[in-house]
Amino acid sequence: LRARCILLCVLAELRSLQSLAFGFAAFWDSIPGYLHFIMEAKLADTQLVFDKFKVAYLRNDFETSCTLLSQLKVKLTEFPGLPPLFQKTPTAVQELLLARDIFEHAVVLSVKTEDQEDFERHFLQLKPYYTDTRNLIPSSPQEYPIFGLNLLRLLVQNRIAEFHTELELLSPEAMENPCIRHAVELEQSFMEGAYNRVLSARQAVPHETYVYFMDLLAKTVRDEIAGCSEKAYDYLSLADAKKILMFSSDQELLKYTAEEHPEWEIRNGFVYFQKVKDLAPCKEIPSLQLINQALGYARELERIV
Repeated sequence: LRARCILLCVLAELRSLQSLAFGFAAFWDSIPGYLHFIMEAKLADTQLVFDKFKVAYLRNDFETSCTLLSQLKVKLTEFPGLPPLFQKTPTAVQELLLARDIFEHAVVLSVKTEDQEDFERHFLQLKPYYTDTRNLIPSSPQEYPIFGLNLLRLLVQNRIAEFHTELELLSPEAMENPCIRHAVELEQSFMEGAYNRVLSARQAVPHETYVYFMDLLAKTVRDEIAGCSEKAYDYLSLADAKKILMFSSDQELLKYTAEEHPEWEIRNGFVYFQKVKDLAPCKEIPSLQLINQALGYARELERIV
């Protein structure tokens, strides 16, 4: 009788364990569906904030746009399908598309607010969505305009080595795009000293967002011409200075001079640079020291040979 009781107790425990195992298995099977539900809810919440951002963005309400953008960046950290993890979740494609769209708007917003540091930061955050997700999501129509914008920024900042590094990373197909070709032609004109082509290119920008960087590039070109003019001439007539600096009116030239070169002296229809030359320190060239160094190098080379 005692053995029978023990056996019945063991059987009851086994049934209890079996029920527990079935319950645990059912719970385990329900986890993916539960996680999918959570990610869908997070995506919907992020999309709602993004819609508010786009409304402020279209109104050019930069303060509200920047505040909402900061919130969006925080929300993006909750998605495991984004770089650098690239986890293959059921909502990974939706996460990548939404995040790419957010950063594309962020890049253009930084152009609108004329913040080059923000532009560089947002472009670097966006770049992996173009280079590392080609097999995961369809390409974006904004890819080449934004790559061209970045090339233009590097040109404006005179970061020519980085400009060519970025070009090497682009495909032959990208090099044929008007936005990329525009930046390449500008760089060639800039290096050749064809400044008139650089300034006239502003009238034929391939995308409206390029105007900001083209204005900066025009200023860089004029500063370069002004610096050369100071060294090459003692004075110039207003007409010649206007022609060299490619201004359309005397008022534009006078405004530029007052803002950028107050040390220039304008009188009797001429621009005088002599004051600048008088203020510049005269550096003495140590000719004897250089000759002795050159002779020393020649002797050392002769010994080696």
